[in-house]
Amino acid sequence: MRRFTTVLTALIGIFPLTFGTRFLFDGAGAATGFGITAAAGGFFPVKGIRDIALGLVILALLALGQRRPTGVIMAVIAIVPITDAIIVSTHGGSVIYALLVHALTAAVMLADAALLLRERRATPETTTTPMATATP
Repeated sequence: MRRFTTVLTALIGIFPLTFGTRFLFDGAGAATGFGITAAAGGFFPVKGIRDIALGLVILALLALGQRRPTGVIMAVIAIVPITDAIIVSTHGGSVIYALLVHALTAAVMLADAALLLRERRATPETTTTPMATATP
């Protein structure tokens, strides 16, 4: 299960890097993928940098082996796709799309955060070393 959680966490960190980069270089196309129309061009770099920063935070914590803090931060960051779902559904986007993309993303993030927070620390295996015997 630990390997699954690691891969899922890495993917959750990598995906925002791709979304963010797309918003920086193809804002109008990325807006369509986000679920809204490309009305406000100034929104694109803000969204792009936000996504990149959030992805890097997750990846940095994971790379440093900080699994519990990664879970806490991921649970907090899940507010982002929740608000994204609200934004999409209240600004001309489809409610179904908002739920399938953004709310589902939040659910996966919260599930991954729970898995990270439930992990037990890896205990080093006890090695048996032969006891030194005194020679007469």
